[in-house]
Amino acid sequence: MKSHKILLFIAIVIALLASICVLFPKDGITVCGKSLHFPTLTKILNPERQVDLDSLMAAKDLQLQERNDLMDSINFFSAQIDSSNLRFWFPNNDPSFFDSFFERAAKPQGRTLRVLHYGDSQIEMDRLSCRLRVWMQNTFGGTGPGMMHAKTIIGSYAISQYAQGALTLQTCFGGDSLSMISRANGNYGPMVQCFHLGGGATIDFKAPTNQYADERVKSYSTVGVVFNNRPGPLTVTLTDRIGGYTNTQQCEESGVHTMWWKLDSASSSIHLSLSGNADIYGVMLDGPEGVSVDNIPMRGCSGQQFCMINQDQLAAAYSQMNIGLIILQFGGNSVPYLKGTKSISTYCQNIGRQIDRIHECCPEAKILFIGPSDMSTTINGELQTYRDMEDIISGLRDTALAHNAAYWSIYHAMGGHNSMLAWNTKGWAGSDYIHFTGKGAVVMGDMLADAFDRIHTLYLMRKELHEKTHNEE
Repeated sequence: MKSHKILLFIAIVIALLASICVLFPKDGITVCGKSLHFPTLTKILNPERQVDLDSLMAAKDLQLQERNDLMDSINFFSAQIDSSNLRFWFPNNDPSFFDSFFERAAKPQGRTLRVLHYGDSQIEMDRLSCRLRVWMQNTFGGTGPGMMHAKTIIGSYAISQYAQGALTLQTCFGGDSLSMISRANGNYGPMVQCFHLGGGATIDFKAPTNQYADERVKSYSTVGVVFNNRPGPLTVTLTDRIGGYTNTQQCEESGVHTMWWKLDSASSSIHLSLSGNADIYGVMLDGPEGVSVDNIPMRGCSGQQFCMINQDQLAAAYSQMNIGLIILQFGGNSVPYLKGTKSISTYCQNIGRQIDRIHECCPEAKILFIGPSDMSTTINGELQTYRDMEDIISGLRDTALAHNAAYWSIYHAMGGHNSMLAWNTKGWAGSDYIHFTGKGAVVMGDMLADAFDRIHTLYLMRKELHEKTHNEE
């Protein structure tokens, strides 16, 4: 066949395909119960570019430049932060939102300041929390993995744990096979699920050996058990397997209490022996002071469980824990089911009620809401970001701000629309196009830590300016 005929044939084929692109119904056609789609001409001629993660990572380091004076430096650095994909949104655009938390963290006054990180399956196994904890403890001091369940529900990078005995799970989520809402009557405590002790039990904690565990997490010298005591005494004996320390405490009074032990030296292996009738809310493994970051994953949750907890009991537990910051990381489990303005509005209203409840139970703590990551679903035969994702992000952000909570967006940190595809290509997200891989979780955890580092740097600059101005007066 002559060359001009080959070119004519190719031109005819291209013209036919272009005609199909133009004429094929946008919503596809159904054949034998299956939906068929064809790309539009615009999509073929202007394909969407995948997010450039290398450029995104290279751009995350801000330049702290010395300007004419300190105020100029503050304004320059603040402008960089506000234009970054790692920015925080604050109620009333107030950059001093975290100041009181930073002040408390810098002056621990002989006890640990707690950061409670609640979230869905994205934070399971201490993911994201572990990197935030590294930054917090490097910046403000502190050791230990924080608060743990009495019995392993999901394994954690932060601790090796083994429990046996009369410990029964009480939870308001996890499906019909686990649900004990009526029996527990709202008694779930600060970890949103607890274990009822009905007799005797033992719990062993040992330092982790995995690659994601920071050295600071492997030892602790302060141990606390927070619980709701039933009629009859609760007796707990703690044995430090490293230093040989042994001490027994007993509580006769019913209600929410905490037992504390100060070990003679830092340990990485302890044994608890418990006997009594009580609901064990959690075991805290901390340093003598500094910051502890508690990883509290709630698989499958939408973040609407806090109003299911007995308010008086939750407030009583929070009051004994010296909490500086509460992080709520939710939304991902609801994204596939939120379609249209009404359903998004209803979900956001429910989240607002949860934030209000936590404010009521822990008024001294700052609250940060972290919105969902980018998530991909099949649309017209292609993996794409969920259609209503940006409306969900905006709704959650506006809700958080309206209820006096800060907001941070994993979606924007990743790179926004269709960024999940790039994260999967990079090996930072799994084949479900929803969850981060172990490496991806470290990257995202470091992004969150970087965001805190930036706003803390700005806090220090503003503090310096205030002190300088005060001295000049």
